[in-house]
Amino acid sequence: MSKGTIKKVAGPLVIARGMKDANMFDVVRVSDQRLIGEIIEIHGDEASIQVYEETSGLGPGAPVESTGVPMSVELGPGLIGSIYDGIQRPLNKIMEVSKGNLLKRGVEVPSLDRDKKWHFKPTVSVGDKVVAGDIIGTVEETEIVTQKIMVPVGADGTIEAISEGDYDVTAAVAKIKTADGNSVDVGLMQKWPVRRGRPYKQKLSSDKPLITGQRVIDTLFPIAKGGTAAVPGPFGSGKTVVQHQLAKWAEADIVVYIGCGERGNEMTDVLNEFPELKDPKTGKSLMERTVLIANTSDMPVAAREASIYTGITIAEYFRDMGYSVALMADSTSRWAEALREMSGRLEEMPGEEGYPAYLGSRLAQFYERAGRVTALGSDDREGALSVIGAVSPAGGDISEPVTQATLRIVKVFWSLDSALAYKRHFPAINWLTSYSNYMNTIGGWFDENVDGNDWMALRQKMMNLLQDESELQEMVQLVGMDALSAPDRLKMEAARSIREDFLHQDAFHEVDTYTSLKKQHMMMQLILNFYDQASEALKKGASIEKLIVMDVREEIGRFKYTEEDRLDGVFDNINSALSSQIQQLIAKKEDF
Repeated sequence: MSKGTIKKVAGPLVIARGMKDANMFDVVRVSDQRLIGEIIEIHGDEASIQVYEETSGLGPGAPVESTGVPMSVELGPGLIGSIYDGIQRPLNKIMEVSKGNLLKRGVEVPSLDRDKKWHFKPTVSVGDKVVAGDIIGTVEETEIVTQKIMVPVGADGTIEAISEGDYDVTAAVAKIKTADGNSVDVGLMQKWPVRRGRPYKQKLSSDKPLITGQRVIDTLFPIAKGGTAAVPGPFGSGKTVVQHQLAKWAEADIVVYIGCGERGNEMTDVLNEFPELKDPKTGKSLMERTVLIANTSDMPVAAREASIYTGITIAEYFRDMGYSVALMADSTSRWAEALREMSGRLEEMPGEEGYPAYLGSRLAQFYERAGRVTALGSDDREGALSVIGAVSPAGGDISEPVTQATLRIVKVFWSLDSALAYKRHFPAINWLTSYSNYMNTIGGWFDENVDGNDWMALRQKMMNLLQDESELQEMVQLVGMDALSAPDRLKMEAARSIREDFLHQDAFHEVDTYTSLKKQHMMMQLILNFYDQASEALKKGASIEKLIVMDVREEIGRFKYTEEDRLDGVFDNINSALSSQIQQLIAKKEDF
């Protein structure tokens, strides 16, 4: 264990001398207040330390002590429903110790509750051979989540002792005799360094979509299970609401939400809302399958840098159990700002806009930990970790370095548009600038698993209409709508229906907040049936003015508010009304 003294303090950066025996990324305790920090650079016997707490009052000569271990998180029962800061300190426990709402410096509290007992049920017996990643027992953590206790990496061998009972997280629940004759105690808790990805057996291709119930995402720009997505957008464009919707409705067993450098009031909303939100799948509180990491903008800047690693390591732990995990990082721009500040204090050569030259590689290290994998262990257990990062470019300029570096890594880009947000069109995802590179691998899944086998064809038809509308809009602004031909006016009407009836979705409406794939398919069919039948009617002499004011169009627009158990009947009624009203217009064409 290396001990040294402070030489220099520059905000969250502390230079300590006498640290020649310390290693990169060791956790250190700074001064008699025992502030927690991490070594990020070493020159000779001098170590540069980023301190995760406020450094005011520190001065040269104060002691610095290395713990000899890297920044690690505690993984085990008690994670679900917890609210942590960026370095996995439970905020409720810190509040009890601090006896107030303001965090005291140097508070040392364990990440997982040491007093609570958990009931452990073994799934293996004495004499069984096990390898790293094998599940040796389970703990019912919440009514929704069962924690699977896994053999730690490097503890392959034979079960020597194991017993059912109530244990705290530090107690040994089993003994494993390894090949070299040593006995290894296995407890309910593991520790894992946050900067090192957890190992797995094999990475699988992303060929299944992560269903979110958000129409613009599922239909136009889907994300795969185990995929990566970025949500860049200016202030007020709805990034946080999009992430809340995904946390609530995405087809994930576990949600890890990282508020990285966000405004305190936004994080307060999350902390207040999530316990109140009902999980639509189980009817329980959403917190019963959620881990929250709250690192607000007024907390020490260095802790932002650690927060996304803390979050993704916890997410990987649940992925290894075979769960589908969705991780929301809001926002990686604030994390990049922390990198820039620390880089500046280290006097490193700045890159574009002052960000460090390694910004792109650090972002890649984070996003590349996503994926659908076969976990370690003798059974072929499959888990998925999907990562969705919000980006907050200054002034909404997506040409800035953080957004551009992110777009080079992720495969889905949901471009939030302030112009759409000002028009009250939410989610404000721009359908002309967004994209999903997963369409080739997961498009076939939609055709196979949604009735009709024509999902991709309908989607392409809708995209074509939206593209045509964009081109026609320029002409309309020059010469007016009346100058368009009847078929072009019909295209504009169909595209308006796609925008207003399909892409616009009310996150706060009890029915419209979530749309099943079956309902999304029906909505596409209704809008495109109107377009196809109206096109045929135009050829037979029907009037465009009468076609676009048909009563049935109101019913098509209101179909999104139809409950799931009434879909088939309402769908058939609208389709038959559409056909009869079109036929009436064709029959009356001689009157026009």
